[in-house]
Amino acid sequence: MLLPNDEMTIFETILARRSVRRYKSRKVDRSMISTLLDAAVRAPTAIHQEPWAFVIIQDTQLLQSLSNQAKPLFVAETQKLALEHTNHSFDIFTQSDFNIFYNAKTLILICGETAAPFYAADCWLASENLMLAACGMGLGTCVIGSALPFLNMPEAKARLNIPEKFSVVAPIIVGYPDDEITAKLRKKPVILANIETHRS
Repeated sequence: MLLPNDEMTIFETILARRSVRRYKSRKVDRSMISTLLDAAVRAPTAIHQEPWAFVIIQDTQLLQSLSNQAKPLFVAETQKLALEHTNHSFDIFTQSDFNIFYNAKTLILICGETAAPFYAADCWLASENLMLAACGMGLGTCVIGSALPFLNMPEAKARLNIPEKFSVVAPIIVGYPDDEITAKLRKKPVILANIETHRS
């Protein structure tokens, strides 16, 4: 098993992780993907259900086809949910040359067996494990939520051999970053309450 760079502590890896949207043409090899999946399945799981399953796509033509089909559906979803009134622009999704997978060579779909009561939470926990492991290995990742409306349609699931009992929870692109990953400012934690035991 390939292990992440042991020069980086866990907390340093957490601070270093970023959403990467520019990738080199170099493809991630299968041994590295296997390591990422090993990290993913060691995430916490409610009542030990382990409801996750994975689809690995490294076919460039298929990724482009999925992108072309996902874009108009996502645009329709944003209009229906009035997301266009947020401070985020979705105009780029109407451009014919825009690839929602940012031309990454690898897409990993983390799917959950929907009969498990907390499958979505379990899959998101697995996703964070995978992304932190990737960061520690010098890889970049990004969750592509805009692909979800299409990926969970029956035609897409059939094309990707995803059984009906599974739902795609987290589509994550993986690759070698094509530019320097810079720090992003985050808001300070919002503490709604800080409750302590008071001794009389």
